[in-house]
Amino acid sequence: MKSKITIGTRGSKLALWQAYFTKSKLEALGVEVELKIIKTKGDNIQHLSFDKIEGKGFFTKEIEDCLLRGEIDMAVHSMKDLPTISPEGLVITAVSYREKPTDSLIISPDCVDESLPLRLKKGAKIGTSSARRKAQLLAVRPDLEMVDIRGNVPTRLQKLDTPAFDAIVLATAGLNRLEIDLSNYPRIELNPKEFVPAPAQGVLAWQTCDVDVDTRRLLKNLHVSAVSRCTNIERKVLRLLNGGCQMPLGVYCEQDANNNYHVWATKAKDWDAPLIRVNISSSTSYGLAEQVVEALAQKEMSLRQRATA
Repeated sequence: MKSKITIGTRGSKLALWQAYFTKSKLEALGVEVELKIIKTKGDNIQHLSFDKIEGKGFFTKEIEDCLLRGEIDMAVHSMKDLPTISPEGLVITAVSYREKPTDSLIISPDCVDESLPLRLKKGAKIGTSSARRKAQLLAVRPDLEMVDIRGNVPTRLQKLDTPAFDAIVLATAGLNRLEIDLSNYPRIELNPKEFVPAPAQGVLAWQTCDVDVDTRRLLKNLHVSAVSRCTNIERKVLRLLNGGCQMPLGVYCEQDANNNYHVWATKAKDWDAPLIRVNISSSTSYGLAEQVVEALAQKEMSLRQRATA
């Protein structure tokens, strides 16, 4: 077994939380750990929204390149940022526990209207660069104005105190992991079965070289198989649709006490296009992602037929 591991990570507060969490888990197994901070395209390009940045994996590629060159032994990623197909030579060796998969709507106190859905005043300006979040918000409140926002979690929260934004949407997992005090803001945690999160939201993925047997064996001690069963379905739907972070797609899977799977999915052609929803349950994971994709395709066809009728 390796006595020392080098972890590659981005340098944001949340990425470092993930890296230090991993470090503590490995140190508990008796391994010495060091961190290597790596800047990605997503970190360097802050003036563009996600859909304007070319390619997939703009928060992961540079880290994966370091892994392939042998400069690090493993990488820790937010799993929702990872492309569904790993570069040749790399594998997702293990996944973590799942923090709450929900999104949270954080509202400026003077922009609350209790009489309207989502408690937002009419025409409120919502900060998000996620096409998925935009599409689902507009499905509930077509009057809302979507405003692109970039930066790490603390930076986005600071922007909420400016006139540019009336509310912002952030992943609950990041807020919880950073233990951010939101007591001054009205906050709505959105039901993941209604406001469907990104595939694998709230889960960490540990990536290694496929030939690095020692590191892979070590990380198997951290692997949470119950989480993996659900994220495999979520990410397979994404892969079958050839989607990335820019696709307005939400997929969330739960496994109940009887080991039945339940999947909720939403999809739109674009962030400002009509939203479709499906909910499918099955006693087995076999073929479930394909069923979800087929159901989405049927809903899309019905939507087009109604539009042209």
